[in-house]
Amino acid sequence: MRNGKFNRHLCRSPAIRPLPTGRRPRADDWSVPSLPLCEDAAVKRDRLPPWHEYKRLLNGRELLIRPIRPEDAEPLRAGFSLLRPDEVRQRFLYAIKELTPDTAARLTRPDPEREFALVAAEPLPPGEALIGAVARVAIAPGTRDAEFAILVSHFIGGMGLGRLLMLRLVRWARRKQLRRLYGDVLEHNTAMLGLAHSLGFRRETADTPGLVRVALDLEATAPHAS
Repeated sequence: MRNGKFNRHLCRSPAIRPLPTGRRPRADDWSVPSLPLCEDAAVKRDRLPPWHEYKRLLNGRELLIRPIRPEDAEPLRAGFSLLRPDEVRQRFLYAIKELTPDTAARLTRPDPEREFALVAAEPLPPGEALIGAVARVAIAPGTRDAEFAILVSHFIGGMGLGRLLMLRLVRWARRKQLRRLYGDVLEHNTAMLGLAHSLGFRRETADTPGLVRVALDLEATAPHAS
């Protein structure tokens, strides 16, 4: 920036680089801070569609929180290869070695009537952007209850993304006039259990040993927004 104005020759896309076709993401892709926003991008951030917002991480990298898109299927599969086994178990509650094309396609095409999903991704077009976190909620058929699931990669964990994503799921559920939001959490996943407790979720008995169900009464006082 010079004299208070953006210099188009010194800035570029708001993310470091797109994910080239055929290249697998690397761990250090998340360690490099974003470049300055170009003038056009800086203006557009004030005109974001619903459920879109920017989040700057402590390491300087900027992410775009947005609804998941079908084009995210391949980046989602590629990013899955960077996850540790314990992260996979915390999200799916059992071991998975690979995110299959069919599973990725299903995850990136939520039913708009009863499902909602957000990603934390590079601010690049869907299909090019690396994805570092996914949050989903699905209404149980015939009820006003919904189940949530959140996965934040350890590369960008501990920076408030989980809390932000959970609050957005709660907001969506309230707008749907749902009664209850719940999720099953591994009993040793202290980070998720602590987050849920801080937002007013109560522990319940899960049907499966080793799991803890946390539930939020959506008709009670709303959790602290951020």
